[in-house]
Amino acid sequence: MRKGMLLSKKYARWGWFFVTPAAGLIFILSFYPMVYAFILSLQSGLGNNLRFTGLKNYIRLFQDPIFPQAVINVFIYFVIQVPIMLFLALILASVLNNRNLKFKGFFRTIVFLPCATALVSSALIFKSFFSLDGIINFFLEHMHITNGPISFLTNAFWARFIIILVITWRWTGYNTIFYLAGLQNIDTSVYEAARIDGASSVQQFFRITLPLLRPVILLTTIMSTNGTLQLFDEVRSITITGGPGTATLTISLYIYDILFRNVTQFGYAAAVSYSIFIMVAVLSLIQLKVGDKAL
Repeated sequence: MRKGMLLSKKYARWGWFFVTPAAGLIFILSFYPMVYAFILSLQSGLGNNLRFTGLKNYIRLFQDPIFPQAVINVFIYFVIQVPIMLFLALILASVLNNRNLKFKGFFRTIVFLPCATALVSSALIFKSFFSLDGIINFFLEHMHITNGPISFLTNAFWARFIIILVITWRWTGYNTIFYLAGLQNIDTSVYEAARIDGASSVQQFFRITLPLLRPVILLTTIMSTNGTLQLFDEVRSITITGGPGTATLTISLYIYDILFRNVTQFGYAAAVSYSIFIMVAVLSLIQLKVGDKAL
């Protein structure tokens, strides 16, 4: 018994030895910046002239005419793009999980390939597709659908559509892998029993697949929410400034503008960044509560 206690203490020491470096890096690279950003959000000024101003930067959020538009834009992306992306990922995962499907490895690679491409390069490719002399305008004119090129990127509706299209194209395969892993953990005997009882493929999908995949669906929903509210690369690469006007501006791009394009305001930028943190936390909490009840 004494030897067992000594052995457990030895394992505990070695455990802390391996965990401590990772925990230290997480603290330095994640928690410390979060705390420092919150302190900075309560200050105004630059460099050594920083002064404590309390909640002034947070009050300014409600007086800023641009910030609400950025919030509306990211919620448009969130409400439209996330459900479409997750639904497509679920359908693709169900198809790729079919035991009778040939060349499964090839198709799984093709589905995941967009996620492996660089964010900027994929966004620029789509931007070229929808440019005045791009392939989309060439096709529309060639098919006599339009009489001339359409300026997609200067139209608010089409600019948002292109961004949603890019995000969906790139991240659907990423979520498909999660759903595919979840489907492979479902015992096939459950489906066999359902087929014996006369359940159709549609009934099996809604009565078996969806209920058993709810934890994975909840995980992907939270991750997609986090990613959409922090959207930056696609909008920056396609529209540069979030145009036309502020029609595609996101919160992260607005933070970039505050720090690098306009007069640098570190305190206000930190307050805007914390607004993303609060929104992600609130939405994730709601999704967890709804997910727990559903489960």
